Amino acid sequence: MKITHTPIDGLVIIEPRVFNDARGYFFESYNQHTFREAGIDANFVQDNQSKSQKGTLRGLHFQAPPFAQGKLVRVIQGRVLDIAVDIRKNSPTFGQYYSIELSGENQVQFWIPEGFAHGFITLEDDTIFSYKCTNFYNKASEGGIIWNDPDLNINWGEVDVLVSEKDEILPKLKDFTSPF
Repeated sequence: MKITHTPIDGLVIIEPRVFNDARGYFFESYNQHTFREAGIDANFVQDNQSKSQKGTLRGLHFQAPPFAQGKLVRVIQGRVLDIAVDIRKNSPTFGQYYSIELSGENQVQFWIPEGFAHGFITLEDDTIFSYKCTNFYNKASEGGIIWNDPDLNINWGEVDVLVSEKDEILPKLKDFTSPF
């Protein structure tokens, strides 16, 4: 696996070594030893998967402590633009985001620790997105930031997006107090 630390502390890109042959491919998507060497000491307790049509935007979500979640995300089929926004109030990169394209073809994974709001937009129809989480979902602890916050100025690339009503009413970064 190739491990790359991004300019925002805590965010990590994981590129597995893929073995292709006439039968298809094989790769190791998780290795606890390798992840720990990279500073990712995660105990995954829940896996989630979504399937979405092109232009679907999910986010920007987080769970507040004590139910905060780290997430290891990847695309099984299709493509997404994945976004992580630093919402750790004492972080030098508070309010900054990192974006990366994940696809079923590139097999890249993205580690997003606690203290980040996460979202993605699908770039192809029938995109299947997978999340490994370090804590269980807790409805009372869910939170988020509006996806089109002008202060964040995220370039989602798509003009016509499909967003849930719940995500359309999330606050701007400047209008909420971070629990991190």
